[in-house]
Amino acid sequence: MTIHLNTPINLGALHLPNRIIMAPLTRMRAPNSVPTEIMATYYSQRASAGLIISEATPISPQGVGYPSTPGIWSQEQIDAWQKITSAVHNKNGRMFLQLWHVGRISHPDFHDGDLPVAPSAIMPDGQVLTPNGMKPFVTPRALATEEIPGIIDDYRQAAKNALAAEFDGVEIHSANGYLLDQFLRDGTNERTDQYGGSFENRARILLEVTTAVVDVCGAERVGIRLSPSGTFNDMADSNPEAIFSYVLTELSRFNLAYLHIVDALEGDIRHGAKVIALDVLRKAYHGNLIVCGGYDQNRAETVLAEGRADAVAFGQLYVANPDLVERFQQHAPLNPPDPSTFYGGDAKGYTDYPSLTG
Repeated sequence: MTIHLNTPINLGALHLPNRIIMAPLTRMRAPNSVPTEIMATYYSQRASAGLIISEATPISPQGVGYPSTPGIWSQEQIDAWQKITSAVHNKNGRMFLQLWHVGRISHPDFHDGDLPVAPSAIMPDGQVLTPNGMKPFVTPRALATEEIPGIIDDYRQAAKNALAAEFDGVEIHSANGYLLDQFLRDGTNERTDQYGGSFENRARILLEVTTAVVDVCGAERVGIRLSPSGTFNDMADSNPEAIFSYVLTELSRFNLAYLHIVDALEGDIRHGAKVIALDVLRKAYHGNLIVCGGYDQNRAETVLAEGRADAVAFGQLYVANPDLVERFQQHAPLNPPDPSTFYGGDAKGYTDYPSLTG
């Protein structure tokens, strides 16, 4: 049988009516890190997706690195998220929460003057958007070995909080140059303890976090996002194919709901990415594979038909097309996204994109 975007699929505990996934999309519309009512409208508009993966959500105040991103560490946040999951479920949708710690991609302005934390004290190139405007990155503080169990506990508690907010599961964010990705790459991890050096050591915190989250949610309600070819946030590794092949082999043992791979994007290639072929990753990982990264409908249908992935996540197309599933089904024209409204703001460019029915 040829697999299409509209072919149903079981991802762990969930039965999805289609393979069109809403990718996690940071929109920065949660002042004081608390989800808002307009977010319930935004997500419920997109409930026909096979699965909605929420915007990246910091697991703790220490994990914050962007203004107005919603958290999952307080009861107020849990209650606010629960209104969003109810709105999605009322439209027969399914939603995972993405668990996030930005690591070094932050600034003291977010932490009362304290330094961001990272595997090693290596400053990323570039600037960060703080509550006080754009500022250069700073050199982060290397986490002490004895602090790492506390980070893992933060992931564990965040997973509990996500279930309390009635999410259908969680996605562990280990991509795009954030904390767990920083541990994996030797360009950002120069540790000499049990969390640095060998593949086994660099992957240790991700596998410990995965174990903790699986203990809370069950493997069938946990996904993981990786960006093996990514250079975003000044990331590099001397041998990404080797480290990520190791990681995927180890993650296969968990029997997770899915693995979510971000393909190499144009920007990654422009910045010298060592691109790992999707076929290599498919061979290393034994389980459901979601791919993401600039896919349109035709390219998505091709990757599914060839058996190189099991579902496809869409980002910018979901920003502008709340009824993306229906538009794909009818081969209807797509609304173009407005990049000027991607981050921050109000309903404009958020909940006001038209659907086919008006």
